[in-house]
Amino acid sequence: MSRSDDVLKVHRLAHTGGSAALLEWLAGRLGGWAGVVDAEEGRGPESAVRGVAEMNARGVRSAILHGAGSATLLFALDGGRALAAVLSRPHHPEASTLLADAAVPLALVLRAEEAARREARAALAESRAREAVLHLLMNGRLSTARQIAEALGPTLPEPMRMYVVECRTGQRGEVTRRCEELTGGRAWIVRCPVYVRHLIVLVPADLAAASADHDPLAGALVEVAPDCAVGASGEMCLREAPAAYTQAFHALAVARGRDERHARFGPGPELALAAHGAGADWAEALLAPLHAYEPRRPQDPGAQELRATAHAWLNFTSHATRLLKIHRNTLAARLRLVETLLGLDLAHLGDQAALSLALRLTPGARPGVGAAAAAASDLDEVLRDPRLTAWARAHLRPLTGPDAPSGARATVRTWLAHDAQLVPAAAALGVSVPGARKRLTRVEALLERSLLQSPSARHDLWLAHRAEELAR
Repeated sequence: MSRSDDVLKVHRLAHTGGSAALLEWLAGRLGGWAGVVDAEEGRGPESAVRGVAEMNARGVRSAILHGAGSATLLFALDGGRALAAVLSRPHHPEASTLLADAAVPLALVLRAEEAARREARAALAESRAREAVLHLLMNGRLSTARQIAEALGPTLPEPMRMYVVECRTGQRGEVTRRCEELTGGRAWIVRCPVYVRHLIVLVPADLAAASADHDPLAGALVEVAPDCAVGASGEMCLREAPAAYTQAFHALAVARGRDERHARFGPGPELALAAHGAGADWAEALLAPLHAYEPRRPQDPGAQELRATAHAWLNFTSHATRLLKIHRNTLAARLRLVETLLGLDLAHLGDQAALSLALRLTPGARPGVGAAAAAASDLDEVLRDPRLTAWARAHLRPLTGPDAPSGARATVRTWLAHDAQLVPAAAALGVSVPGARKRLTRVEALLERSLLQSPSARHDLWLAHRAEELAR
């Protein structure tokens, strides 16, 4: 090959294959070792590392070191590095020329690769920071969430509607761009840390549609891809972000079955609002041991962290590890500690439902609050309150309405009796597991709530059934 052919090959490899492909070709072309050597890192053949240090000390741009049976050729790059080749003697006569021709394009491609890595690290840092804001919102730490969001931009909208957009992972960038266009950059967008196909979008209330039947933003996002679906919450303030997310997630379960592929959270009484008057003291009393907990070691989780762990697990079960960025064994150990502190068995749906309600009725870990009300009431006394009875009947009414399929109520009752576990529930119903799943999917459409995918309405359903039983 002529020098012009070599130069053309060098530029083509630098453009298409990057530094690794170029260095691999140089090694093969010269019949030896070729690489980039940094004297500070000290990686590479000893003669090359020593030669680069000598070049930097003397301020020269190229050098050849002769050893016993080998020669080390060096051409300076930026940052104190050098393109080096260690070749057997006698080496190829054009080796120095080829390395000199390759040094400039190699230096350029190395800069481009370093810039790409910096950009990737910056994007990852922003993504993690946005996840942190979402985590703070979900745990009621609004001041810190606002400060971080202000630095990232835009500001967190209030009041707002929350949208959960489901799409393929390769389409999230296009959905994000479309959403920014439609909202003039005012929407606050974060990739869901639990479900890789989901984007969570907080939209200023004045930009979101006022009508559930006409939502131009959701409709435009759905048009990005045919399998895209969007669920939207009602209008809420930032401190209600956990409820807004749950609403949007339930609406998404409804949207998947609609032709228009988007839905607004259906009307209905909120459990936390109905239960607040009757259950606030009970909730504080139940959680008092958790709120008063002080870890024995500085590295152990405190009360606020245990609350966040319990809340994440109740919403996302085993997927909570993705949200909390912890190992599954760490999650299991924290949940055992929560069970011990509160005297609950979280394998049982009833205890899960009690903890879920208590967490929603209390603003956060406040040591000492609730201890005086330790014997004020139990959950059944709370659920006997007329406001809870009315909520339960409204919540369960779709299961017995004219549109309800035969046996819908019995299916839900059996599923709840088996701690919302599909396999034993299917056996008790005398149907296959896919058959039980289809029945519950139809119930999802009736209730306009997600049952089979977390966050699930299983806790609210259990509480509604228990309240109705007590009323009878």
